[in-house]
Amino acid sequence: MAEQTMIDKTALRDAATVIVLRDRNHRPSVLMGQRGAKAAFMPNKFVFPGGAVDPEDAGVPFADPLSPLCHSRLIDGVSPDRAPALAAAAIRELWEETGQVLGRPGAWDTPPENWRDFAARGHLPSASPLQFVFRAITPPGRPRRFDARFFLLDADDLASDPDDFSAASDELAHLQWIALDKVRGFDLPFITEVVLAEVAARAADPNPPASVPFFRNDDEESLFLRLYGRPMPD
Repeated sequence: MAEQTMIDKTALRDAATVIVLRDRNHRPSVLMGQRGAKAAFMPNKFVFPGGAVDPEDAGVPFADPLSPLCHSRLIDGVSPDRAPALAAAAIRELWEETGQVLGRPGAWDTPPENWRDFAARGHLPSASPLQFVFRAITPPGRPRRFDARFFLLDADDLASDPDDFSAASDELAHLQWIALDKVRGFDLPFITEVVLAEVAARAADPNPPASVPFFRNDDEESLFLRLYGRPMPD
């Protein structure tokens, strides 16, 4: 079990971020873009695609669910219904901000409004390729605060052309694949630099990590914990 107690999230929003890893066995690179200068959160910074969970994300149908281990670690210390909503938000934000599709061919009955463009591509979201690798809470005093879960995804699992960003929104500029050995030359948020160290370790080993780092910040203290997940049935 995680080495943490339940925390008050009244000032927080759940969020999901996707780290798409490409050319794992040669020269690994990650997909990033630059936030606008007028953005309220992390202006001008190069970031991974991601954003807050929308209420509609909780009811999205999946072609493939999260792996049991990933699901177990996502619900460590939180409500069990949080896991699918986080996975859906990760897939939706990836689509909105980069135009990349993580899914399998399938038809929707009635997609929510914020999923209609994704559904129009003829795919249902697929959560099974997502690997939960990091959790971080924005420190107090920031204009916006998120309880963010970071998912690692291999570019080979995308159902879209990894070099085609034509369907992306304008939320992130300069979308590009950045080699891991060059990425620290970009203007990065502090937490992104921390997460990149974990990504570098995962690039060398595609298996799920032994535990998930949790950088917890609240009004009383900052802690660096580990998430092991709830015990799974035999």
